[in-house]
Amino acid sequence: MTKAARPSREKWSGMRRRELYGLLFCMPFVIAFLVFSVYPVFRTLQMSFMNYKGFGKETFVGFANYIRAFKDPLYWDAFVNTLKMWGVNIVLQLGLALLLTIAFNDMKYRIRGLGFFRAVYYLPNLIACTSVAFLFKTLLDWKFGSVNQILLSLHLIGAPVNWLTGKDATAQIVVGVVGAWMWFGNSFIMLMAGVQGINTSYFEAATIDGANRWQIFARITMPLLRPVMLYVAVTSLIGGLQLFDIPYLISGTEGKPGRALYTAVFYLYTTAFKNNQMGYAAALAFVLFMIIAVFCAIAFKLMNRKED
Repeated sequence: MTKAARPSREKWSGMRRRELYGLLFCMPFVIAFLVFSVYPVFRTLQMSFMNYKGFGKETFVGFANYIRAFKDPLYWDAFVNTLKMWGVNIVLQLGLALLLTIAFNDMKYRIRGLGFFRAVYYLPNLIACTSVAFLFKTLLDWKFGSVNQILLSLHLIGAPVNWLTGKDATAQIVVGVVGAWMWFGNSFIMLMAGVQGINTSYFEAATIDGANRWQIFARITMPLLRPVMLYVAVTSLIGGLQLFDIPYLISGTEGKPGRALYTAVFYLYTTAFKNNQMGYAAALAFVLFMIIAVFCAIAFKLMNRKED
């Protein structure tokens, strides 16, 4: 009995040792995650209840920063600017990705070289935002930019267009188009993966029954692609409402309230690092987090209701 129990104890000890080794291998990631991800979130939450300049003494002010945020017209103007740019982005991004998905999955006109096109379409997503911003800033420069020069030479415009500055919506459309150009390849790959995961017998049966391409797309492809489209839309919303790098680099560091490219995170950055109001900036960050959470909850609710 003792001899039979001994191997069992040795086996149990070996399993515990392997589990310990696994935990030791995980510890570097866990420690880094706690230090660089979890702690900053809770520290920011703590600062949002303080009057803090980034240095010196912190003074507890309760919900004063949040009340100020909800009453701040500059912040909400910047937030509306952000929504406009994201709106242009998501319409073009999803629309173009969906059109390409339909074209590459047409059973009658199957296009070859899908792997090549996927790589080409995804390529803009791999380029650093800094490079993209300076590329379009150079191309769209109102005085020496190639776009204005081409349009002037073709007599399509009478004077150079100021694409990137001012208070009109032209700059917002430009940023939305740039964002769509950068991200439509990612959306295209996700939609393609979703379509390829659909059982082809659905399409074959619908074709045999006489359904045309539009009916197949509307009645089969779109309903089954809804979860993937929800994921793309929600992730785009989360990233879009945090838009900062492209507007900041295109407009320059002299971005001011009232400008078309002044986004919510741009305002947060200015408040924290130029006006030295760290406590108020932390509150703005959590207000933005709450808005994104509400939008995501509404999106999931609408999607679940449609599926029911």
